[in-house]
Amino acid sequence: MKRNATAVWNGSLKEGAGKLTTQSTTLKDTQYSFKSRFEEGVGTNPEELVAAAHSGCFTMQLSAYITEAGFEIESIETKCDIDLVDGTIITSHLTVNAKVNAITDDVFQQLVTKAEKNCPISKLLNAAISTTATLA
Repeated sequence: MKRNATAVWNGSLKEGAGKLTTQSTTLKDTQYSFKSRFEEGVGTNPEELVAAAHSGCFTMQLSAYITEAGFEIESIETKCDIDLVDGTIITSHLTVNAKVNAITDDVFQQLVTKAEKNCPISKLLNAAISTTATLA
């Protein structure tokens, strides 16, 4: 399976602007700029998209492991915080809140750790990855 996205940029780094389009067209000519990345401009930015990818990928992987272990999931919500320092993404922190029927916290934490290490986006990132997980 292959997926793609396209970025188009016009102008200099600080004054220019770009548009992102994904293969599925979920993002279609979505704007991004220096201001949306480093200040408070309108639009998205690469780090926000990495955070979305990591939280989505991890949550799906965790769902697979919980289901495989025989538990019923009511919900899983994952927030991802990406930390960009001096041009390098140095950390990705996942905050997980889940409702899973009949699972113990110990088993849940083991599955969270397994998902953190094995989701494809975690494997892609060259950053410190951490997780805080809470069962409701």
